[in-house]
Amino acid sequence: MPTKSTPGPLDGIRVVEMGQLIAGPFCGQLLGDFGADVVKIEPPGVGDPLRKWGQPGYPLFWELLARNKRTVTANLRTVEGQDIARRLILGSDILIENFRPGTLEGWNLSPDSLREANPGLIVIRVSGYGQTGPYATRAGFGGIGEAMGGWRNIVGEPDRPPSRMGVSIGDSLAATFACLGALTALHHRNKTGEGQVVDSSLFESVLHVMESLVPDYAVGGYVRGRSGSILPGVAPSNVYPCKDGYYLIAANQDTVFARLCVAIDQPSLSTDPRYATHEARGEHQKELDALIEVWTRQYTVDDVEAAMVTAGVPAGRMYTAKEMLDDEHFKARESLIEVDHPKWGKLPMQNAFPKLSDTPGSVRRLASQSVGQDNREVFRELLGLDDAAIDELERKGIV
Repeated sequence: MPTKSTPGPLDGIRVVEMGQLIAGPFCGQLLGDFGADVVKIEPPGVGDPLRKWGQPGYPLFWELLARNKRTVTANLRTVEGQDIARRLILGSDILIENFRPGTLEGWNLSPDSLREANPGLIVIRVSGYGQTGPYATRAGFGGIGEAMGGWRNIVGEPDRPPSRMGVSIGDSLAATFACLGALTALHHRNKTGEGQVVDSSLFESVLHVMESLVPDYAVGGYVRGRSGSILPGVAPSNVYPCKDGYYLIAANQDTVFARLCVAIDQPSLSTDPRYATHEARGEHQKELDALIEVWTRQYTVDDVEAAMVTAGVPAGRMYTAKEMLDDEHFKARESLIEVDHPKWGKLPMQNAFPKLSDTPGSVRRLASQSVGQDNREVFRELLGLDDAAIDELERKGIV
């Protein structure tokens, strides 16, 4: 079972999640981690495709993204299934969906009709291009949003094609902005009683973390491109080779750079006109990195880390999951927790985040282990159905 249980600040908020894969479900997970009662609707029989995502033999995406949720089934291509969804939604505070725009409307579940019956309802809509505009009805996965939002074009080495991060960052960003929208909409509803629609697109979620990429071009004609492991003009800030691995050093502020120069036994570099200012270091970025590399290659990662910690220089190791599980800071912060799982045994995963001092989030419920696992509990509790009615819905393939 989960290691710790607290009600959470969203206790009493009910969420219906109709999304699938990552963008919608991650938003639901975030809300659930902080106490919301999340009821996830899946197609009967097959469920969310995310149930099968992961490494071969280890489909573990589901265990994280479906935690703190109750799962039910409803065939939304039938009138009876749509009625089940409508009844659940009308008794809830928030609806999350990440289907292509128009899908809800095609199921007779348009936000307008839902909000007419439940004026306080907040509808979270996550999609590739948003609910409006000429591209709205196009299919869009996270990678497409990363490309359109500007991310993919600047990731990778300059002489190679655009690359990607090893995670679905576009989906996760859209889900996080959707969660932000849900919370701000809840605050508005607390003041006015009125719900609203939150429109979180993949491409705009990526766009919003692209810093000054657009004004750089609009004002100065500068097109940011792929720069490998550096940020052009920000130096020194790079990954440097050591005897036994790589180590990240970020000493681009003047005072920090001066401390780095002492640590690498070259104190005069901090007053050298080529490196004394932020602008100068940016202009001589390659040669400065080469000088630092000469020093790091002489030492192990442990040696370099000890020198950086002593000097007060921001720096860090290249962590994998193994280092995260072994690291004392992760343990002290409870950044990772361990849950008792019926299939996977002691299963580590990220803790609820961010940390709240008085009303922290928690993992109260494991991800469901079968499609429709909570049908009877939810349908009895929220819809008032008895076993005979649920049996009939199952017989007809509605749930």
